[in-house]
Amino acid sequence: MQPFDLTTVFVTFFAVFGPPKVLLSFARVARTRSEAELRRLAWVSSLIAAVIGVVMAYTADFVTTFFHVTDQSLQLAGGVIFFVYSLTLVLGMHLGGGTDDSVGHREGRLAEGLRELMLPYVASPLAVTAVLVGALTKDSWGWRTTMAGAYAAVAAIDCLCVLLLARVLKSTHQTSLEVLSRLLGLILAAVGVELFLGGLHALGVHLAPAAH
Repeated sequence: MQPFDLTTVFVTFFAVFGPPKVLLSFARVARTRSEAELRRLAWVSSLIAAVIGVVMAYTADFVTTFFHVTDQSLQLAGGVIFFVYSLTLVLGMHLGGGTDDSVGHREGRLAEGLRELMLPYVASPLAVTAVLVGALTKDSWGWRTTMAGAYAAVAAIDCLCVLLLARVLKSTHQTSLEVLSRLLGLILAAVGVELFLGGLHALGVHLAPAAH
């Protein structure tokens, strides 16, 4: 990823964790919640997601230095995690939804919903990787502010879409969700692979093109 200005950064973040990526997750959560609960969950989860993105944008240099990680390792790790998550979508295995009722009751409805949205949205590996790698491309507070602003803006758009489509998300049929989940999983798996290959390429590993 080679971001140069606000527009490029915004488009990048919109692609990795914009409405096309998160609405399906909210639709799945909406099946067992009222519209009021879904809207509250959208507000809280989007706020937390925005805070995480802003913090990562401003502390990218400190985080990578403290943990002794490189841009390449971030891409490799993010690609692997995102591929595994996407594979569960293709296979119909929904992460975060396997706890029993007693645990969910102790956690509370809001906490339970946040846990279900943690990987695909609140702390998306692909989005966090994008903001960390992007923030490290330029060493200036102005650039980090651009990254943080773009990330928060996409989170706000996600929240707005959920608020506007809450009724539609609740009425989405289970079969439709399963079909869309598998299709999206296939596409996201390819995105994860691309990120992983980008990390390999940055390390100097060049894969030979397929012979025709």
